[in-house]
Amino acid sequence: MKLSSSCCGTSVKTHRTKNQLDARVSQAEIGQVYDRLSRFYDVWGKLTESRARDRAIDLAAIKDGETILEVAVGTGLAFHEIVKKNPHGRNVGIDISPGMLEKAKRRLKTLPQANYSLALGDAFNLREPTESVDVLVNNYMFDLIPHRDMDKILLEFRRVLKKDGRLVLVDMTRGRTAAAKLYELIYRIRPAALGGCRGVELSDSLNRLGFTVEIREYHQQMLFPSEVILARKKA
Repeated sequence: MKLSSSCCGTSVKTHRTKNQLDARVSQAEIGQVYDRLSRFYDVWGKLTESRARDRAIDLAAIKDGETILEVAVGTGLAFHEIVKKNPHGRNVGIDISPGMLEKAKRRLKTLPQANYSLALGDAFNLREPTESVDVLVNNYMFDLIPHRDMDKILLEFRRVLKKDGRLVLVDMTRGRTAAAKLYELIYRIRPAALGGCRGVELSDSLNRLGFTVEIREYHQQMLFPSEVILARKKA
């Protein structure tokens, strides 16, 4: 497939963004930050991230019986839908925040017969065997990661994916409207107010590290800007 970039159904030109902000909340703090945010994260997620997250599930094109890994599963907003679409497959979700995982476990109790596992884990050292995963989903994590560490994680994602495996990423990205750029201003003043998130763009890194980016879309909800990417591991 050709690289596609769209905004709300309208095609736009993909461009490389320079001078992206770097992470300013340390990785050692992230787990504790999201333990605190877990109490009300669902409200934020539904107000600002639900359209991008739903689109990611569509792009994942999950086929029942596949092995699906969600890294940074959060409170399980996407994972719940993944498990419903893959009742006879293997569904694995990991997160570094015990608080977020506890909420995810409570959410998944509504699917008592489902086949899934949820556990503490981080993106740098995945426990999955090499070339064992059909689809890897990752929502709103790279916008917390320092630029110097992004390649390490993407290479780990590439390791566990099967040949031609699908990678679906959703992250906060840089706003394309003056109003959406308000979030960047807030981050510059007080990064913790946004949970440590800032706008990122990952297409160039993916293409450089052995993926083919098939789709990149820009979504804006409650002025919050997100990018949704479907990439495939090159054979």
